[in-house]
Amino acid sequence: MGDGAGTEALERLRQIYPLSVHGVGLSLGSARGVDRDHLERLRRVCERFQPDLVSEHLAWSVADGAYLNDLLPLRYDEEALGIVARNVAAVQDTLKRQVLIENLSAYVAFAGSSMNEAEFLAELVARTGCGLLLDVNNVQVSAHNLQYDAKVFIDALPAAAIGEIHLAGHATNQVGADTVLIDDHGSRVPPVVWALYQHAISRLGPRPTLIEWDTDVPVLDVLLGEAMWADMLTASIMFNRKQAARQAEAAKPRPMSLTLFESMGTSMPVLAAFAAAKAGAAIPVALTPMEGGYDVAA
Repeated sequence: MGDGAGTEALERLRQIYPLSVHGVGLSLGSARGVDRDHLERLRRVCERFQPDLVSEHLAWSVADGAYLNDLLPLRYDEEALGIVARNVAAVQDTLKRQVLIENLSAYVAFAGSSMNEAEFLAELVARTGCGLLLDVNNVQVSAHNLQYDAKVFIDALPAAAIGEIHLAGHATNQVGADTVLIDDHGSRVPPVVWALYQHAISRLGPRPTLIEWDTDVPVLDVLLGEAMWADMLTASIMFNRKQAARQAEAAKPRPMSLTLFESMGTSMPVLAAFAAAKAGAAIPVALTPMEGGYDVAA
């Protein structure tokens, strides 16, 4: 890649922030394999800017040598899994790093699929060692359009493999009596996606999170507000998790031990202390002789 204002800006930014390189053109579902020129350009970008994360979509976009400029869905079966796994392995071998694979926003599904997208992604992780990029808005769009449970989808993904999360807005189109959601990255993150994000963070813990906004981009304050809200939700969830853990720990029964030494005199103080301990604890108490005294344990 050449030098210019954009390159210089990236050079400065990477000194301050970790970078995430996000691809849309590798066409990992193409049976002909990954375009070597495209992959080489990506390798040079990664070599120069050393991003913390690199990701690409679970999609295909090249057919008969023509680039279709879209992210098209796959048939989720063993044949497609073999193709994608081979392409992901080639990308990771070339880049010498793990690549995160993003779930797609879908509007149609192949009748011939033998597994769902979550199962496909989980098996892809197992075969290639790739990671996952969880696009929460894509989950909501696909779940609505294809009529499945978005939370069940998220829960089916291998949590340890998820290295990044994306959030975005979507458009709502009315088609006859049906409502179709379109992943357009052109508005605020809607409440339903925020709720799904909370579910994801509650299960996964904190993950690097990006707000995607590609069209009708607002002023910077609006973007910062969206990012701040994501940070606040994550902080709140983690605080509540820690509080719940502390409360659970405090509620655990604790053993009580009282050692009574012979120097106290006759056995009467021993018996009195034993009775007091038993009455106060309201739990079974045992008196055990020990060297130099007695041990009263709940």
